[in-house]
Amino acid sequence: MILTQEQILAVHQSNLESRYRLTSKAIEGFEKFLELNMRVAKTALTENLDGAKRALSAKEPRDLLEVHASLVQPAGEKAMAYARHLYEITSETQKELAKVAIAMLTEGSQKLRETVDNFAKNAPAGTESAMAIVMSAIIAADNAYESLEKAAAQAVEIAESNTQAAATVATNAAEQVCVTDRAASKKTSTSA
Repeated sequence: MILTQEQILAVHQSNLESRYRLTSKAIEGFEKFLELNMRVAKTALTENLDGAKRALSAKEPRDLLEVHASLVQPAGEKAMAYARHLYEITSETQKELAKVAIAMLTEGSQKLRETVDNFAKNAPAGTESAMAIVMSAIIAADNAYESLEKAAAQAVEIAESNTQAAATVATNAAEQVCVTDRAASKKTSTSA
C-alpha cells in the first residue's frame, strides 16, 4: 500500500503537534521549578540578612543561642517544604508528560492498526498468516506498554511514600535540634 501525500502530511502534522504538546508540558514544569527556586532564594536572602543582624546584635551567648535556635527549626521545615514542592512539580510534570505520551501512543497504535487493516484488505492472497503475525505483534506491544504503564504508576506510589517518610524523618530531626538548642540556651541562661 502506498501512502498518499495527504496521509504523509497528516502524519507529519500529528508528529509536530505531539512534539509541541510534550515540549510545552516540559517547559511548564521547568517554569514552575524556576519560580519555586526564585521564591526560595529571595526568602532565604531576606531571612539570612535578618538572622545575621539579630546575631550581630546579641549581647550574651544565650542571646546568640536563641537566635540560632530560632533559625534552625524554620530552616528544616522550609527545606522539607521545598522538597515537597519540588516533588509536587516533578510529579505533576511527569503525569502531564505521561498523559501526552499515552495519547500519542494510543493514536499511533490506532493508526498503525488502521494501516495494517487497510493493507490486509488489499494484500495478495496467501499473506493472511503474515498479516496475523503483524497484528499479534501489535497486540503484544500494546500489552507490554500497558504493563509498563502499571509499573510506572506503582513506582510513583513508592516514590511518594518514600518522600513522605523522608519528610517525617527530617522534620523530626529538625525538631530534635530545636529542642537541643533550647535546652542548651536554658542551661546557659541558668549558668549566667
